[in-house]
Amino acid sequence: MRWALLSWRGLAPAFLLLGALALAAPALAADAGPRQTLETAITRVLDEIKNPDWVNPATRGPLRQRIEDEVYHAFDFGEFSSRTVGPRWRSFTPEQKKRFSDAFAELLLNTYLNKVTGYNGENVAYVGEMASPDGKRVEVRTVLTMKDGRKIPVNYRMLPKDGSWRVYDVIIENISLVKNYRTQFHDILNSATPDQLIERVLEKAHEVQAEQ
Repeated sequence: MRWALLSWRGLAPAFLLLGALALAAPALAADAGPRQTLETAITRVLDEIKNPDWVNPATRGPLRQRIEDEVYHAFDFGEFSSRTVGPRWRSFTPEQKKRFSDAFAELLLNTYLNKVTGYNGENVAYVGEMASPDGKRVEVRTVLTMKDGRKIPVNYRMLPKDGSWRVYDVIIENISLVKNYRTQFHDILNSATPDQLIERVLEKAHEVQAEQ
């Protein structure tokens, strides 16, 4: 099967914003809302990206580490992983769930870091917020305006966990990141074991890292 991950149109600029969520925002008040958390996160990470040290491979290391640390705080990768694999997640052992979540997180992180060097100062506008009836899920809606004037809607689905709001899905031009991966993972699992899926995700993560 051809590995088609990360291939849909608009993913490169969207991953800029995906990575912009890489802030757990520990300085925020415990009751900070999802939009406030998101706005603060994006502002902070873009400040890091605009640091002159980022463009120099010799000085990029500490910035990469800070961004990497924050990514693992901002995303609920357990939730992300379970929703991405879908019903078959129940057949994974606890150890497989942990390894898959780690591999998937590494893939997304490496993809983001591979794309983020293309940041050109695109503008982020916050255009709305929609909560579920019970208030336990919120979608923060944004629009990314590119240098050529093209506008890309990027919406973040968030949930409260450990005193902060965390991302569990990103909707890029009306395409769910979770659903996009779920389709591909489902196809792989039709002929492969969970361990084989984990290996394939990890291999792809290493390929992307090598491209950096």
